[in-house]
Amino acid sequence: MAGPLSHLRVLDLGRIMAAPWATQILADLGADVIKIERPGAGDDTRAWGPPFLAAEDGTPTREAGYFLSVNRGKRSVTIDIAKPEGQAMLRDLARRCDVVVENFKAGALAKYGLDAVSLRALKPSLICCSVTGFGQDGPRRDQAAYDFMIQAMGGLMSLTGERDGAPQKVGVPIVDLMTGMYAAVAILAAVANRERTGQGETIDLAMLDVQAAFLANQAMNWLVGGKVPHRAGNRHPNIQPQDVFPARDGHVVLAVGNDGQFAKLCEAIGRPAWAADPRFIRNADRVRNEAELTPLLAERFRDFTRAELTALLDEAGVPCGPINTVPDVFADPQLRHREMLRHLPHPLAGTVPQVVSPIRMRDAPLSFDRGPPTLGQHTAEVLAELGIDDDERNTLAAKGVI
Repeated sequence: MAGPLSHLRVLDLGRIMAAPWATQILADLGADVIKIERPGAGDDTRAWGPPFLAAEDGTPTREAGYFLSVNRGKRSVTIDIAKPEGQAMLRDLARRCDVVVENFKAGALAKYGLDAVSLRALKPSLICCSVTGFGQDGPRRDQAAYDFMIQAMGGLMSLTGERDGAPQKVGVPIVDLMTGMYAAVAILAAVANRERTGQGETIDLAMLDVQAAFLANQAMNWLVGGKVPHRAGNRHPNIQPQDVFPARDGHVVLAVGNDGQFAKLCEAIGRPAWAADPRFIRNADRVRNEAELTPLLAERFRDFTRAELTALLDEAGVPCGPINTVPDVFADPQLRHREMLRHLPHPLAGTVPQVVSPIRMRDAPLSFDRGPPTLGQHTAEVLAELGIDDDERNTLAAKGVI
């Protein structure tokens, strides 16, 4: 693998999404990521379908779309960590790696001698990153967690949905994804620090902490203003007009970000006087008077089709866009130009579609030449790198270690 992290090797003990999302980011950047999976079953998300990837002959494989979204660029090795032989192999692998990422329950790996304390005793320069629901300490440390649950506990669902409707989760597992992003950032910071000091690091990431962190402006609105934020549908709490508006044949999103854009909006839709109206001149005025402004805009926008309105506002420099379906997104000329959707090699299907990393680097470009692995696809290859020959590998397989 090419890329700016091609000098790093990562031992991935993660499952589901948060930790694997972090290691996929590292793999996209060129790191050699060795994904450890349970013999026979593998990562739980392999079975989280349908849909499942179709083989070249059209029959379904055991590769679920969920798994395929988060494991690109990795090498899959099956090892049973509950068996002493498996633990020994993992310790040997850890000695040869720069980073270990895991998302076991707090304390679960210590009984196998595979926790951060044990592994860093073997290799002090090792960077160990743990991802859990609630962290390595505190009253909830032993509890399991999933994204949906943390969206609820962390306040996000209290802010998501229509004003008078029920709480809603976000349509993608946003806490898992953001936890993976924070994990990747923390790992790279630890790598940079190790280059200065020679010392590794132990990273403790909790999904609930991450959710609290990305409450962002909504948290500060409460901390500074003392008013509890509530669901407001698509209406922005601090900037107006930003909302979903009806056109003649559907809906568009309007995202005015400053007073100049509001003036351009009013001019473009033939209502320049609104920009001079004392109720709407400044953003703070528009936020206070949103209940008066929104119906005016909604009534005027119904005079246009979606295409007419978005074209008009694009030309005026006012942020506005259609509400695309997922197929619409990947048909968008901009995304097609940016090659965000690619087809990578896959041993069963020939190729597998992948939404690749959005990172673009001119001098150290990313390459996407390895699709998500099949279960145990690289076991023989990686064990050979540990000096384990075919006879010993067959013995380990017979004992259910690999």
